[in-house]
Amino acid sequence: MPKYIFHPTDFNQLKDHYDLIIIGSGSTGLVSAIQAHELGLHPIVLEKMAKLGGNSTRASSGMNAAETNVQLKHHIIDSYEAFYQDTFIGGDKQNNKDLLHYFTTHAALSIDWLADHGIHLDDLTITGGMHTKRTHRPSSTAPIGAFLITNFLKIIEKDHIPVFNNVRVKKLLQDHARIDGVEADFKEHGKQTIHSKAVILATGGFGASKEIIGKYRKDLVHYKTTNQSGATGDGLKLATGVGADLVDMSKIQVHPTVQQDTPHAFLIGEAIRGEGAILVNQNGQRFVNELDTRKNVTHAINQLSDKHAYLILDQGIRNHAKAIDFYDSIGLVIHGNDIAELAHHINVDSDKLNQTINEWNQDVKNHRDAKFHRTTGMDRGIDRGPYFAIHIAPAVHYTMGGIKVNHLTQVLNHQEQPVKGLFASGEVAGGLHGDNRIGGNSIAETVIFGRQAGQQAFKYIQEKQ
Repeated sequence: MPKYIFHPTDFNQLKDHYDLIIIGSGSTGLVSAIQAHELGLHPIVLEKMAKLGGNSTRASSGMNAAETNVQLKHHIIDSYEAFYQDTFIGGDKQNNKDLLHYFTTHAALSIDWLADHGIHLDDLTITGGMHTKRTHRPSSTAPIGAFLITNFLKIIEKDHIPVFNNVRVKKLLQDHARIDGVEADFKEHGKQTIHSKAVILATGGFGASKEIIGKYRKDLVHYKTTNQSGATGDGLKLATGVGADLVDMSKIQVHPTVQQDTPHAFLIGEAIRGEGAILVNQNGQRFVNELDTRKNVTHAINQLSDKHAYLILDQGIRNHAKAIDFYDSIGLVIHGNDIAELAHHINVDSDKLNQTINEWNQDVKNHRDAKFHRTTGMDRGIDRGPYFAIHIAPAVHYTMGGIKVNHLTQVLNHQEQPVKGLFASGEVAGGLHGDNRIGGNSIAETVIFGRQAGQQAFKYIQEKQ
């Protein structure tokens, strides 16, 4: 483990006061820490799990942004307004407009910020609900989450920012209605009080909490989840304990393509469909525009009698989506040297699957999806063996609801007033995504609002002095 990433056994390295406490070590928390440090603050990151990175390590597709130099190099003309409209419509026009405006106008700046740190997202793909390629990813096409977390931890180490794992924050402390620090439970050392001038909540969502999901959406309790086990809504409890309000808590996203035949559910990222894969039912037939919103694709799968489907792709698509190599390494990918062999392995009619693929390949050549009006992710057909399938079904993936914040990431109480010294960003904050999150927007949110939280915490501390 790097020198400045501490186990609880390194308790002697802990100080009793820091400028800023950041709770959570996912992309949001690490970006906040890096940004705050670069502005001259001395932050600390506290993570309750043994493993750093949170749900961010599971993100696969990329980071959405519009009007970037990367897009221009790929001859793609985009606009903030188009990005706004795709996200607004994708969220069923229930998004917080102030959050959305800040998000869509600051994504390109965050791509540049990453590049300034040697983190280059210079390749593009597309996700469901978007109308142009604005999902940025590394040229290796490696899954975005692990790529970013690895690079952020290198910066954390270089900047000597302390990070403690296996630490559960139990309570936010206040002094004269201002956040003054935390009470935390350190493994092997018990409860400790750490004071600070401000706190950033970057604890993620509650997608792994049957208790909270059951409170707001009993109809979703039976679903498996793509979330790591630490996504239990801790930040919501901390925030409401000091008077914070919550928003959109019933808005919980079910992701349509999750492989769950193994003990752990694995999300199969939208970039696979963005590079050309299709979905077929047990009859070997397409049944939906695969790059419609997650909400609509999930609904289409749930309308099937068996509520599951197969993602179908070939070697050409696999070459443009390296995440498939990882899925294959853990046994999630079914192989066939030709379509007939693949059909046999997934127990569908060979002639029908072959007909479906031939029709799709003709649609790709004509740039027209005659059946389901798909217009994106049609750069290549499925005609280069070997062929592959992944068995998928819907699972709980993302919680759009959370702590009420403004675009400054200030946590708001029931009177819409900021809780002084408390900031929240990433999935723990609600309102940005409306009723449905577009793929590629979550990682963008972690960087955009992670930076904003670091900046606004710095500004708050400066004004307080």
